[in-house]
Amino acid sequence: MSQKASGEYRIGVLGPQGTYSEKAALLWSKGIAGATLVYFPDFDCVLDSVRQGRVEAGIVPVENSLEGAVTAVMDLLLRLDVVIVGEVNLSIRHCLVGQGQGEIKVILSHPQALAQCRQYLHEHFPESEIRTTGSTSHAARLAQEFPEMAAIAGQDTAERYGLKILAREIQDARDNITRFIVVGTEGVGASGRDKTSLVIYLDRDRPGALYSILEEFARRNINLTRIESRPSRKGLGDYYFYIDLEGHIHDREVGEAVAAARSKAAMVKVLGSYPRAGK
Repeated sequence: MSQKASGEYRIGVLGPQGTYSEKAALLWSKGIAGATLVYFPDFDCVLDSVRQGRVEAGIVPVENSLEGAVTAVMDLLLRLDVVIVGEVNLSIRHCLVGQGQGEIKVILSHPQALAQCRQYLHEHFPESEIRTTGSTSHAARLAQEFPEMAAIAGQDTAERYGLKILAREIQDARDNITRFIVVGTEGVGASGRDKTSLVIYLDRDRPGALYSILEEFARRNINLTRIESRPSRKGLGDYYFYIDLEGHIHDREVGEAVAAARSKAAMVKVLGSYPRAGK
């Protein structure tokens, strides 16, 4: 990990203060001397600031156990010249927070948080207006100002913004985990317990095209932990494939498999090799 000569290690996160991204960053950066958080309005700004060298690292969510991929982040990883250098898994416990005065007419939160609480909102607030905000903490800050508004956010965020917890554990499943990735500009060496993330583009639709690439990993006994498709925006039915696998790109088997995949695909981009998050 690169660090400024002054010893400061700046980590970009989604703001304002009180987001789950902030919590993930604090968890990941324990033990890093000089770690300071820099807040940005959206994921684009977080990752682009890493690319520009305005911060040493950025932490953004990439997938959730209830709602799946954070597609905006996946698209940014394909487009921007940044590298995944770490990950952290964070347990997400949503609360409904507000001033607790009168009828709740509007409920605010980040789109991911709203989606993770879809069943609760349908059952308890079918008539309330649902509005999206840039982050859960932004929603809490707005709920400070209007008694008819409530926000979906974490308990710590409610305390930070002086709001009452109106309901706890409102996510659609108790086991709600978000995986955050840490992004930098320089890769990290093998730790012995690593994960590698790739994007593969086939460029042509033919029988067995994807299978022939996945076979390269299966033949070498490399475990694929995630595979997901995203539209290429070049035409209907045309996709990029995002793959996570166990091992480091510098491991012989992984390196060979990626080289073989490159010979069969139009494009293979290694998004990074990095230590796997603990269970």
